Amino acid sequence: MTREGFISDLRAMGLELAEREPQFVMFPWTVPVGRLVGAKITLAFQVNGMNPPGGPHVSPRLLPMNPVAGKHPNGGIHPSDLGDNWQYWSRPFPNWAETDRSGRAYMAHIRHLFATL
Repeated sequence: MTREGFISDLRAMGLELAEREPQFVMFPWTVPVGRLVGAKITLAFQVNGMNPPGGPHVSPRLLPMNPVAGKHPNGGIHPSDLGDNWQYWSRPFPNWAETDRSGRAYMAHIRHLFATL
């Protein structure tokens, strides 16, 4: 799927996207599952084509920063290029190639991340 197709999928899900260079899309989101259910946050993805975003950028910061790779949610939490109130969760989508590579498939991955906090 192209960048434009991925973004179109997210919009079709009713998400109010804003684009920010380079290649970021961001939107408000209410966490639907897990221990943070109901939290109002902003998610940002760096969308660049056929590859999935490497992981979400999350604002406000929700987890302790821990750049050491490890099992979610304790490792791989980094500062984000988007600013001080953001963090980058290094959470690759392991089965991306087995999906339709859509925004909907990626959001299922994001929901899973929050369900496992």
